[in-house]
Amino acid sequence: MLALITGAVDDRTARGIAAAVSRLVTAGRLPAGTRLPTVRDVARELGVSPTTVSEAWRSLTRAGAIETRGRSGSYVAAPVLPRQRLRYAQLGGPIAAVPLDLSTGVPDHDLLPDLTDALKRIGDGRLTSSYLDAPVLPALEARLRERWPFPPERLTVVDGALDALDRVIGEVVRFGDHVIVENPAFPPLLDLLQTVGATVVGVPLDEAGMRPAALRRVLGDYPAVAVFLQPRAHNPTGVSLSPARASELAAVLDGFPDVLVVEDDHAGDISSAPPVSLGALLGERTVHVASFSKSHGPDLRLAAVGGPASVLGPLTDRRLLGPGWSSRLLQGVLLDLLTDPGATAQVARARDAYADRRAALLGALRERGVTATAADGINLWMAVDDQQIAMVTLAAHGIAVSPGAPFCVTPLDRDHVRVTAGLVAGNVGEVADALAAAAQLDSRGSGPRARPHPRGWR
Repeated sequence: MLALITGAVDDRTARGIAAAVSRLVTAGRLPAGTRLPTVRDVARELGVSPTTVSEAWRSLTRAGAIETRGRSGSYVAAPVLPRQRLRYAQLGGPIAAVPLDLSTGVPDHDLLPDLTDALKRIGDGRLTSSYLDAPVLPALEARLRERWPFPPERLTVVDGALDALDRVIGEVVRFGDHVIVENPAFPPLLDLLQTVGATVVGVPLDEAGMRPAALRRVLGDYPAVAVFLQPRAHNPTGVSLSPARASELAAVLDGFPDVLVVEDDHAGDISSAPPVSLGALLGERTVHVASFSKSHGPDLRLAAVGGPASVLGPLTDRRLLGPGWSSRLLQGVLLDLLTDPGATAQVARARDAYADRRAALLGALRERGVTATAADGINLWMAVDDQQIAMVTLAAHGIAVSPGAPFCVTPLDRDHVRVTAGLVAGNVGEVADALAAAAQLDSRGSGPRARPHPRGWR
């Protein structure tokens, strides 16, 4: 057993030892109930300090992979429950198709720029001469660097924001690492971090973004390797970082120089807020992701990621062994859309339309006594008395929304649902009536308040 474990270790740090044991457990080579060698035996065989092995064991214990039974030693833990369903998969819910689906979080197709002319202008698509061509079209990289909120040391293009987050996590997060996120946070990010065995810690938000004092407390309590945040149009709340808040957060992080900052600017050019990045102050350790799905088209499947070479270099090299590069044909389309005046004007019109739709629905809900936020982007975060009752009630009215629970690292003080306000182009009053009826239980707590039955979207 000792030889099996030490033979699997290729990185003799605490993180590397924990990762090696985790791989053995996952592969079934260390079955549940297996008694592990003592810390001193492992340390002696590896030629490291017992403190290093103890730290690895603690990481594995926190992650539930092993358990300590006092003087009896440490054992591989038995699986207690089947793996939980992914948070992302919970957003659609089991409710049947409805006439007005506000659960999707996708942009309005009618507000996206038309790709027809862009496809014509890029020609026959002969943009690849070798499998080892640069992963980004040179002209596109130049345009992206002009738009970047800070000068990135390296920049590449990947297949969407989630692909970027997945690849960054694969480079910087290991089993048992502490990672800090906003609370609430984007469910797929939480899924990705859970998949690699990270310990996720949530920091609350206010109207200007992540709270600096709370971030400082968490960093003081946990040896975090990274902080993940959404600088604009936070999904689900719509909050955007103010320049002052970005400076405050950077000042906090300045005292923790080993913590990487990862920013997911998922809404991009349809954000009403100006681009703000901690990279302007912490550029040497900020990875910024810029997505074009909501602004230029989900099927482009493109996002740019830029930051320090220590992260982007290995990420780009590893990608050569998989997809290699993101379609240069699609990169050509994106370059055209970013430089064509007509496409640029259409994205600006979409940004204004989403702002109008958010404001209209948010105002109508406030008139009906409903608490909600929708400062930017396409989503609205609505407080409800009971999440499940709200969703069932809305389904009965022909409306689907996303449950709030999958967004929460730890429970908030109230239940919430996420509404894709960007898809509410008309019948605002009737939609608000239905949402308010679902949000608020009557004074007896026995059911939703009576409201007129909306029919305008059926």
